[in-house]
Amino acid sequence: MKSIPFLFLALTLALAGCHTNPVTGRKSLALLSTAEEMKLGAASFQEIRQKEKVSADTRSNARVTRIGQRIAAAVGDHLPDAKWEFVVFDSDQLNAFALPGGKVGVYTGLLKLAENDSELAIVMGHEIGHVTARHGNERMSEAMVIQGVTALATTAADASTSDPQKKQLYGLAFGGASALVTVGRVLPHSRANESEADKMGAIYAARAGYDPRAAVTFWQKMMAQKKASDGKGGTTLSALLSTHPSDEKRIADLRALMPEVMPIYEKNKGKFQD
Repeated sequence: MKSIPFLFLALTLALAGCHTNPVTGRKSLALLSTAEEMKLGAASFQEIRQKEKVSADTRSNARVTRIGQRIAAAVGDHLPDAKWEFVVFDSDQLNAFALPGGKVGVYTGLLKLAENDSELAIVMGHEIGHVTARHGNERMSEAMVIQGVTALATTAADASTSDPQKKQLYGLAFGGASALVTVGRVLPHSRANESEADKMGAIYAARAGYDPRAAVTFWQKMMAQKKASDGKGGTTLSALLSTHPSDEKRIADLRALMPEVMPIYEKNKGKFQD
């Protein structure tokens, strides 16, 4: 009888939604529907617009919209029913984001660092790649599964013993196991998501006629910026617990990707006129 909850969980996962990445072909768990994702994305974008200062700089907005529309064309049916919207936020943050439904935000701090359009296209393509890969859905689905396992394991423990001391020890043991799940599964998985979005961003930028080699120069700038602000490099532990790959690994991976994406760029670099 003790195995019934775990059999139920296995059956639930077997019947759960599965998403296939349109660029890499990787399959992932997706428990939320695309309609739910888009609703959450639209609500979140509206909230951000209310809290953050929207830039009134016409030149910056025109640049982001122009590049964004080319990336959106390159994405095509990878993001069906998207209602694309590109907004510049007036902040020194070196950041950008994309939400389900085609909602994209870029901060003015990032615009200053991304000196040319290809570098900005790489970043926007990366963020949009997260959306088309449904990484947010995947991570939420994983969290739901982990919470479900915790609940089921607790139920199994309650059913198997009435000894309060044993239950406490079991809870401590499972708590440790949960921490190991975070370090051993969730964080590396998150780093894998970032690497996947890097690849997708380079491919989307190349399809949109932007030079994907800008990915290397952009992340070199980001690495220099971090070192200047931190004054020291990251430790092995911080790299282990980071949700992003190290800058050095990211740059090396992007360099290794260039033979695959440069032919895409050469094929498309003359197709777009702004």
